[in-house]
Amino acid sequence: MAEIWFSSDHHFHHENIIRYANRPFSHASEMNDFMIDQHNKFVRPSDHWYCLGDVTMMRDNKGFGLNVLRGMNGHKRLILGNHDHYAMKFYLEHFEKVMAMNVIDNMRFIHIPIHPTSFGGVKATIHGHIHDQDSPPPVMYVDKNQKLVIKPYINICVERTKYRPITLGEIKVLVKEAIDGGSDPTEAV
Repeated sequence: MAEIWFSSDHHFHHENIIRYANRPFSHASEMNDFMIDQHNKFVRPSDHWYCLGDVTMMRDNKGFGLNVLRGMNGHKRLILGNHDHYAMKFYLEHFEKVMAMNVIDNMRFIHIPIHPTSFGGVKATIHGHIHDQDSPPPVMYVDKNQKLVIKPYINICVERTKYRPITLGEIKVLVKEAIDGGSDPTEAV
C-alpha cells in the first residue's frame, strides 16, 4: 500500500539558507544531495509525497531549479510556497498536482501558518515557512460543552524533521502529542 509523505522548505540550490536556517552543510550541492538521499531512503516510487512549498530559490526562465525533483521518488504534489515563482508549466512537469492548500484527515496542509482566526474546523494546521523556528502557539478555546479545545500548528520544515520527509502517521502522532500537551512535538520525529 502506498504511503503518504510530507516535507517543506527544501530551498534546493540556496547557499544562503545554510546560514539563515543553521543547516549543517558546507554548500548547497552537499545539502541538495543529502536531502535527495534522505527522501529516497523513505519514499518509494509508488508513494505520494507532498512538498509544502519553497522547493528552490533558483530563478531562471527555464525551470532548471526544479530538475532535482527528477531524482526524487514518489507521486509528487506541491502546496505552493512564497518562493515558488516559476511559471506553472514548470511545476506541472514534476508535480502531478499543484495547490494552495489541502485538507487531509481534518488537518490543513499549507505553506505559511494561517492566522488563528482563520483556523476553522480543522483539528491542526501543518505548515512550513518558518524553518527552524517554533510554530505559533496553538489555537485554544472552550467549546459549548465546556471542553478545552486545542488546535495546534505543526512545523514540518526540513530543519525540524532531520531533512527527511515524514509520514501522515507521524504527523498524526505529532498532532496528538501537541493536543495532549508536552514540549516541542517535532522532537518525536
